[in-house]
Amino acid sequence: MGVFVFLPLVLPLSAWPIARLAEQHLHPRAATWLLSATAAVLAVCSTLCLALLVVVGTAQLPGNPLPDGWSDPEVRRALPYDEVAGKAAIPALAAVLLSCARLLGHHRAVRRRAERALAALPARRVAVLPDETPYAYALPGRGGGRVVVTRALLDALSAPERRALFAHERAHLARGHHRFLLVVRLAARANPFLRPLCTAVGYTAERWADEEAAAATGSRRTVARAIGKAGLVSHGAPAPTLAGASAGPVPRRVAALLAPPPATRAWPPAATTVGLAAWGAAAGAAVSALSSANSAVTLFFVLKAATPL
Repeated sequence: MGVFVFLPLVLPLSAWPIARLAEQHLHPRAATWLLSATAAVLAVCSTLCLALLVVVGTAQLPGNPLPDGWSDPEVRRALPYDEVAGKAAIPALAAVLLSCARLLGHHRAVRRRAERALAALPARRVAVLPDETPYAYALPGRGGGRVVVTRALLDALSAPERRALFAHERAHLARGHHRFLLVVRLAARANPFLRPLCTAVGYTAERWADEEAAAATGSRRTVARAIGKAGLVSHGAPAPTLAGASAGPVPRRVAALLAPPPATRAWPPAATTVGLAAWGAAAGAAVSALSSANSAVTLFFVLKAATPL
């Protein structure tokens, strides 16, 4: 197993360059998919290697339920990092699993509270709340979910800007952006090195919805005005959105909408900076997967040889 078991724990660092470059140079749809997939692969590999180290560490604990042959001196020599790393991995993996479970619990709790708050309203795709605080969010659910907006925010927008707002929130529902956000937040809980990707996906998901709204309304400038006004009047407002959702940096989003539409290529050219970063992140994910597989196979055969049939 050797040093390969540790590579997936640090290889998420290889994805840092693409986190910011994807925001600036890739289409938001491509950036969201790329960053989410990279974060998911790296987080799974990282957690798997932690679990492998836990197996090694558990074999060293007195009274463990594993076969005696697993803690044989020859097995220890074949797995040279068992004494310290194996035992340290036990609380580390427990912390990862607990953190991910708490995030999932919080995510479900937020959805349930929002659904209960809307239970008394008519079952329509758009729910208008008589609230003096301006805000809006997309609530996933059965039948495609609902767009929730307050009367205060609608009063601050013109009719075209309202259409842009609804198109933006519907894009969140149609494209399942809450799933991307949940995946990257779970990945960041599994390995803190993945937090930059979590922040980047929060922004690219908003930009993706912005571009969808611009295509639906036919006016990028109208969407930019709607986002700018909503950002100004909603400053300091509560965020009753799903766990991890955010409006993103509003000035950057407005500037992107006032610029020409981004290129729709799925993968950047290799000769560019963002292309090199994307290939670096892909290589890091591939090496992480190979290292995890190598460590798992090695541990399997070592423990199989040490376990009497």
